[in-house]
Amino acid sequence: MDQPIIRLGTSAFTAVGWEGSFYPAGMKPADFLSYYATRFNSVELDNTFYHAPSKAVVQSWARKTPEGFVFAAKVPQVITHEKMLGDCDAEFKEFVETMDLLGNKLGPLLFQFGYFNKKAFPGVGEFLARLRPFLKKLPKDHKFAVEIRNKNWLLPQFAGALREHGVALALIDQSWMPRPAQWFEKFDPITADFTYVRWLGDRKGIEEQTKVWNKVIVDRRAELSEWAEILGKARKRKIQIFAYANNHYAGYGPATVEMFRGLFQA
Repeated sequence: MDQPIIRLGTSAFTAVGWEGSFYPAGMKPADFLSYYATRFNSVELDNTFYHAPSKAVVQSWARKTPEGFVFAAKVPQVITHEKMLGDCDAEFKEFVETMDLLGNKLGPLLFQFGYFNKKAFPGVGEFLARLRPFLKKLPKDHKFAVEIRNKNWLLPQFAGALREHGVALALIDQSWMPRPAQWFEKFDPITADFTYVRWLGDRKGIEEQTKVWNKVIVDRRAELSEWAEILGKARKRKIQIFAYANNHYAGYGPATVEMFRGLFQA
């Protein structure tokens, strides 16, 4: 079965405010994922970042979703933040084996790194010295993406290290990161046979306005139009696209996804 050229969804399938706005009032939480899968063809699991899920939970995700649905998932923070890729082979192996219970519903696994200060890594060279050996060990039959939040590290050598191993550079729309077109000015940021986009926004700024995620707070049409243009070029290259909206981007993740879907299809 051919894969859709684009998979769209939200980061997590539950949030404060979604009951009665996205999910029908009175729906049982146990039914949320099955309902979600009628609206979007993918989801980025955020809860896996905090701790690896149990096998029973992963099997329930598989059961509650139709054939063709795909899960992306964040690699646990013990690997990316606490151990920063060092001495974590056992944790990583266990995580991948557990997520493999999704079968053909398993999509990309995301290494989401935070902003590294000079104490952690003086520069991109030192980070790549840690990253490259880890990339070599990644199982070739899985999709992986890497997100960094140091904009000065967005350099050809960083993209090259990922491209060498077929790992996607996550393209993020975040308040302090470059705009979409700027990602392509210095080098080609599509480093695998797919690309991975995250609409993150300004977490601190939006949380000053709301912490209930049931309506749009920030008009993101202009930004999403930029992404539609950029990702239209990826579509012409036959690159598969995975794109996920966080509630912090505009205030209500499902509306962000719907707006982008309309712009991308226009």
